[in-house]
Amino acid sequence: MFRKKRAEQQQPTRNDETVEKTSSDIFAKANKSSDFTTIIPIEQNDSLVISYYKSLIDSSILQNSVLPFLKEKATEVKELTDLKNIIPIEDIQILNDPIAVEKALHAGSIVIYLINKAEEYALINISYSRLGQRETNDTQNEFSVIGPKVGFIEDLTTNLHLLRDHLKTADLIFKEYTLGSRGSTKAVIAFMDGVTNPEYVNTLQQRITDLDFDINYDNTQLEQMISDNSSTPFPLFITTERVDRVVAALLNGQVVLISDKSSYAIIGPVSLMDFFSNSEDYYLPTIVASFFKLIRIFGMLFSIFATAFYVAILTFHYEVIPKDLLGPIIFSRANVPFPPVMEVLFLEITIDLLREAGARLPTKIGQTLGIVGGIVIGQATVEAALTSNILLIFVALAALSSFTTPIYKMSNAVRLLRYPFIIVAAIWGGLGIYAGLVFLIVHLARLKSLGVPYLLPIYPYRKGGVSTSFVRPNYIKNDKRPWYLRPLSVKRYTPVSGKDPEDDLNNE
Repeated sequence: MFRKKRAEQQQPTRNDETVEKTSSDIFAKANKSSDFTTIIPIEQNDSLVISYYKSLIDSSILQNSVLPFLKEKATEVKELTDLKNIIPIEDIQILNDPIAVEKALHAGSIVIYLINKAEEYALINISYSRLGQRETNDTQNEFSVIGPKVGFIEDLTTNLHLLRDHLKTADLIFKEYTLGSRGSTKAVIAFMDGVTNPEYVNTLQQRITDLDFDINYDNTQLEQMISDNSSTPFPLFITTERVDRVVAALLNGQVVLISDKSSYAIIGPVSLMDFFSNSEDYYLPTIVASFFKLIRIFGMLFSIFATAFYVAILTFHYEVIPKDLLGPIIFSRANVPFPPVMEVLFLEITIDLLREAGARLPTKIGQTLGIVGGIVIGQATVEAALTSNILLIFVALAALSSFTTPIYKMSNAVRLLRYPFIIVAAIWGGLGIYAGLVFLIVHLARLKSLGVPYLLPIYPYRKGGVSTSFVRPNYIKNDKRPWYLRPLSVKRYTPVSGKDPEDDLNNE
């Protein structure tokens, strides 16, 4: 009993529930979103109004079971209770509580009211509960062992429904645009009103409206057009097919762009360290998730520099090789007729050829080619003395390390960066790697995502955000949104520990 009383005392009070809402406030807030619709069944009788979120309702029920009967007998509706005798739907609620009306709207209900009696509402639940379920939209490329596996599909209405179904609040705003002079593709900017900085919304809106092209095939194409720098190999937006990742981004204060005929959503602004966070990190214990995140960062660095250091050491810096390792290296390369840079480039290109061939072939054939081709070609090149077996191990580990990056586009950037570092290592050795690293850091420091520096919080340096960039913070300490996003509402929630100090006393 003591524990229950203590929990009640610690329960935080939400400020938004203490503010009294009126019906006009609710509908004014909802009208900011492009998927909120208000219709009048009969133009001559404008006293009857229907309002709803079209991304949440089953439009077939509205067209077949509601509108035909209202159009036929709309003039007979003097009181909202008359709707129960007109519309052939059993569950029709009559309410006058604005808060309950708002919740019903976000649960997939249509709201019917009379203009001369605007404080009373009839609610009919016609939500599309099966729209966008896992039978047809499992994530294809972003897998997770733990957590939801629901992903976006190529239908914009379904994707908006998935977001609205997760975030049942009027703060979720959709802004719809039409892109392409010939294709006329619909695109939607999604953000959280009161959380997302309006500057990001305005910047993305301006870039979308300034575009002039014939057709938009996919969001990944659109991402390149609205990027701050289209010449960099690094992705400046996160493209994801996971619904839970987009929901988390919206709650953080980021902007999301979704378009029709595309199963990927674009998230911005982002920083470099966001590309090493996985949705699964938030479903694992803090220590485990932080360890895996550090493994990904190490994997990226190893994938970029491993073969470059191999070339530099064997070409210029023999003295750094330990004596115990020098013998096996000499024995491994005794019959190799090529310099280190040639054998490294040969193996790297071979690995990339296998990877590209496996990705373009049907799934089962691609898997077989990747496994069998890698083993056969690797063994054959060593026996033919075209490369050393030690280098084969380094290249294989570097290839595996590049796969640890959760975002596919960042993995491609890592693969590409290996080649310039190998070349400068072959020309200038360790000095070339150092010069290439300086050039890479300067390039990253100049990049921006929707105007936000790409290296935040490392550069410009902010002490409070560096630790959370490399590890996944505990939920008790993760009560604030990322500061670099400059959200309008910094505090995410009031953390309360699930463990009561009195438990230990009661167990003794």
